Amino acid sequence: MNKLLMASAATALMAGAAHAAGHATEVKLGVILGFTGPIESLTPSMADGAELAMKEVTDSGLLLDGAAVTSVRADSTCVDAGAATAAAERLVTSDQVDGIVGADCSGVTGAILSNVAVPNGVVMMSPSATSPALSTAEDNDLFFRTAPSDARQGVVMTEVLMEQGIKEVAVTYTNNDYGKGLADSFQAAFEEAGGTVTISAAHEDGKADYSAEVGALASAGGDRLVVAGYVDQGGSGVVRAALDSGAFDTFHFPDGMISAKLAENFGDEIEGSTGQHPGTDSPGVAKFAEMVGDAFDSTSPFTPESYDAAALIMLAMQAANSKDSGDYKGKILEVANGPGEEIFPGELAKALQILKDGGEIDYVGATAVELIGAGESAGNYREIVIEGGEIATAKYR
Repeated sequence: MNKLLMASAATALMAGAAHAAGHATEVKLGVILGFTGPIESLTPSMADGAELAMKEVTDSGLLLDGAAVTSVRADSTCVDAGAATAAAERLVTSDQVDGIVGADCSGVTGAILSNVAVPNGVVMMSPSATSPALSTAEDNDLFFRTAPSDARQGVVMTEVLMEQGIKEVAVTYTNNDYGKGLADSFQAAFEEAGGTVTISAAHEDGKADYSAEVGALASAGGDRLVVAGYVDQGGSGVVRAALDSGAFDTFHFPDGMISAKLAENFGDEIEGSTGQHPGTDSPGVAKFAEMVGDAFDSTSPFTPESYDAAALIMLAMQAANSKDSGDYKGKILEVANGPGEEIFPGELAKALQILKDGGEIDYVGATAVELIGAGESAGNYREIVIEGGEIATAKYR
């Protein structure tokens, strides 16, 4: 074959590959969350949120000229890096997913990123991994998150407590990347603002008795106990031990502790306690709640972020006219941020059409998404208070 014919053949092959990518019949997205483990009460609605976006896109018939989007679930366990890595490897090698929504907890997210996503060149979009260390992880521009870093949450926690006149606290944190990163971020911000952390001590999940941990926290003292743990695990164990011993009766709860399970476990025993988790009162979250109806809990932490994570991956595919991570990873920041037509939940079909026609979008989504830095959310928070034994919204920040 002469050089001209070879060049023509190569051009045709490349065009055919591009056409195939742009006319995919199926897109597979992995949804890897801790369906078992210390946040198992949060993850069902998170998965439902992501899959709602997938259904919306499939029903439109507009993604890559008619591709159906299939969800493939896998269990991260939240805490077992080995199990999470194995589950992610199955998603990539056996199920051949085109992108991953997840993981959820920071430690397993980092393990999947370094051991599976980067070696295989697969985009990950976490709705809930918040460790500041993930901001500087080696990711080959494959990792994004719709939840803000705990560097931001530490500041917000400080603001909430200072506004209530709480100047001295004890801190307990789950002994992993999430807990340690959040505790450190909070302590730095709190002390810079003039507060005092009397003790910052780790607790292990899975114990039957936390009286020794609570004894050390009580000896150090403080106006409130900050519990940077998991509601389905040791965090609730520490709270129960603190209440039973009378060591503390009010608490401050970061995101891993806030779910319907918190009120179910303690009710008015923790009356007046406070906390925060990523959330917004933007028009998008109201539209998301309207879409969901009573199908699942749209207000559960990280559920709107999960819808947004799945939506951003699919919109980036449309912008790149390809479901290949290497092609669409560079489009995620473009579709997430302005300029362009603002896109809210329920408007994914409109977004897909705009992109197909060569236009620009600014995905606002359910959480007022704005991706900054290394592709993470700038961050909005819902401040909560326990009133009448229930979780109530105090304000948004």
